[in-house]
Amino acid sequence: MTPTKLNIEQLVELCKSGNQSAQLEIYNRYYKAMYNASFRIVKDSFEAEDIMQDSFLMAFTKLKSLKESKIFGAWLKRIVINNSIYHYKKNNKNNEVPLDDILYKIEDDNNGIESNYEFANIKVKQILNTMKSLKDNYRIALTLNLIEGYDYEEISNILNITNTNCRATISRAKESLRTKLQMVYE
Repeated sequence: MTPTKLNIEQLVELCKSGNQSAQLEIYNRYYKAMYNASFRIVKDSFEAEDIMQDSFLMAFTKLKSLKESKIFGAWLKRIVINNSIYHYKKNNKNNEVPLDDILYKIEDDNNGIESNYEFANIKVKQILNTMKSLKDNYRIALTLNLIEGYDYEEISNILNITNTNCRATISRAKESLRTKLQMVYE
């Protein structure tokens, strides 16, 4: 049976035995989503691609530690998110960002989503663009909560902040997003 016809549990078991075609099939099924998850955090296409590829390598080398094959996607996403946040923090530690870079990034309309992909709803585009203009800690917290689907406890662990701080940050981020969106719609 070809790898394209196998479910994820079967592919993971083949990968554990070193099957490279199964690894390629898993990569092909997940790379776009993992790239997008990384891009929304690091905001740099090349870095997001590197992080995504490093995360796949890490996942394939640690695959034997995965207890349930059916949770592979969530496990891989956690690796990508953790690596993205690590790189984001490392690259932004005490860095001053030139104003030109900020203006360029706000004008960038890509959002980590393929540019030929058309949204059915223009409001989604406006929300994603408005999210890009939020403070970095707000943008990352909202991305993890609203787009990636992590709960407060998971986000507080990922960002290494208290649960109370996490709730406050997400609440403030939502309010900031609401305020900015009201200005867009007025």
